[in-house]
Amino acid sequence: MSIESAKAFIEKMKTDEEFSKKVQECVDAEERMAFVKEAGFDFTSEELKEVSENLSDDELDGVAGGICLTDICSKTKFI
Repeated sequence: MSIESAKAFIEKMKTDEEFSKKVQECVDAEERMAFVKEAGFDFTSEELKEVSENLSDDELDGVAGGICLTDICSKTKFI
C-alpha cells in the first residue's frame, strides 16, 4: 500500500479514458476495489484521500469524470 500507487491510480484515471470508464462501471465499492487491485494498484482509502486532497479543483474534475473520489475512497468496502 502506498501513496505512490494512489498517485499512479489518479494519473491513470486522468489519462486512460477506458480504464476510468471501467472503474465507473463497477456496481459497488467491493467491485471497484477488486478491479483496481487487479489492475495493479494497492493503496488505502486514507492514502487516496491524502493524494486527492492535494489536487486542485480542475485536477479533481479531470480525475473524477463523473465519479466521486469520495465514493472511491469510501471506507465501507473499497480500498
